[in-house]
Amino acid sequence: MRRRAIDYRRPVRRRFSHWICALFGLFVVAVLVLFVVHHNHNEDRVEHPVHEKDSRMERDVFEKLNFTEEILSATSLSRQLAEQMTLAKAYVIIAKEHNNFFLAWELSSMIRSCQLLLSKAAMRGRPITLEEAEPIISRLSSLIYKAQDAHYDIATTIVTMKSHNQALEERANAATAQSTVFGQLVSEAIPKSLHCLVLKLSTDWLKRLPLQDLANERRNSPRLVDNNLYHFCVFSDNVLATSVVVNSTISNADHSKQMVFHIITNGVTYGAMQAWFLSNDFKGAMIEVQNISEFSWLNISYAPIVKQLLDVDSRAYYFGENPDVEPRLRNPKYFALLNHLRFYIPEIYPQLEKIVFLDDDVVVQKDLTPLFSLDLHGNVNGAVETCLEAYHRYYKYLNFSNPIISSKFDPQACGWAFGMNVFDLVVWRKANVTARYHYWLEQNADKTLWKLGTLPVGLLAFYGLTEPLDRRWHVLGLGYDLNIDNRLIESAAVIHFNGNMKPWLKLAIGRYKSLWERYINLSHPYTQDCATS
Repeated sequence: MRRRAIDYRRPVRRRFSHWICALFGLFVVAVLVLFVVHHNHNEDRVEHPVHEKDSRMERDVFEKLNFTEEILSATSLSRQLAEQMTLAKAYVIIAKEHNNFFLAWELSSMIRSCQLLLSKAAMRGRPITLEEAEPIISRLSSLIYKAQDAHYDIATTIVTMKSHNQALEERANAATAQSTVFGQLVSEAIPKSLHCLVLKLSTDWLKRLPLQDLANERRNSPRLVDNNLYHFCVFSDNVLATSVVVNSTISNADHSKQMVFHIITNGVTYGAMQAWFLSNDFKGAMIEVQNISEFSWLNISYAPIVKQLLDVDSRAYYFGENPDVEPRLRNPKYFALLNHLRFYIPEIYPQLEKIVFLDDDVVVQKDLTPLFSLDLHGNVNGAVETCLEAYHRYYKYLNFSNPIISSKFDPQACGWAFGMNVFDLVVWRKANVTARYHYWLEQNADKTLWKLGTLPVGLLAFYGLTEPLDRRWHVLGLGYDLNIDNRLIESAAVIHFNGNMKPWLKLAIGRYKSLWERYINLSHPYTQDCATS
């Protein structure tokens, strides 16, 4: 057979097998699946750190939550709860006053719930949520509305709270006054140990005649009037305190044998004071003890202070039921002649030219002999000024509404302290300071210029005659101030326990007490016996 021409041939049919198509389809599906899985995996890796970071940030916020700031925030639920609780407390008081005890109980119950929720929030360190606060806020609001509906309005609340506030202030003032009185009574009381010491020493003085003979011999010692020696005076009825003053002065002196101590006491403790200073060793220092009752010249006709101390009306004014007199001014020391004896030093020691006066509540920490070579520039009194603060200026001690005071003195003049003073007795006699002192005592007979004490009249008598000393010579306040700088105390030549918290009392400030106790003669048998009795 002959083949057909090429143009007339039937075209050949080209076919793909079914398995090739299926394979291709599976490939496409696999690619799509892999793409989707890979995409989701990348999203998870991105989102997971973000969630962890958010969680850490949330924990940090909770840990750093300041609950004080939270409760002060104007938009916080804690603040709203605290304010509602405060108002509810006021309505509790008012409800009780109106005998609505059930409402008062309901309010108190919600106040406790509110306090519990605030405590929980503070403990866990997270703010209060709305779900937690809403029931309490709603219930408290309802009860407060109920209280207002019962005519416990704002005006009533204000009046009631004012009366309660006034009552609390009165109670606080009464408690303060009572505390002052009790503190004053304690400061005036003689501790048993001191009383015991005085009794034992007085017995010795009466029984041991050689002590009395020795005292009589010392009365005529030339050292008592030798101006080449260093003379100190102490006027006190406290044996132990005086011994600490003398012992501390001698212990810190370079030349104790050149020191002379002039002690004046009253008739009650005279024997005890003599027995103590005659039976103890004070490193060669000369010690003289005198009885104030032996000063016959100190009488009513010469000294106005004696007349005032014996005046019945004056005693009734200060120690009677007079509301105008502060409790601190009722201290008997203000009515003790020993306390005013400092104004008669030139007459007590007519042959001396310079002397250092020491109170019985001081402790000496440095050598005081350089005081005798200080130039007082023609002044009588060398003293440390106390006007670093405003309340130690003249107007705080004296009545400047009285023309007698205001016409002669500067209200802003600087005050100074008794307790450690160096006196030039030659200039004192020329200026006749004692006469000045008498004049001002007579002017204050009606007690209108100042109240009590020796400092106000001292400020007047020594006005214009006082030389300011370096502050380190005399540091005050150890009998009332708990916060004196240790560096100031260490640098001080004399530290002064002025105030009610004397170092020999139980109410002494413990921080300073050892500074005084180190100079007690514990080796003396009576000191040991009386301390344990």
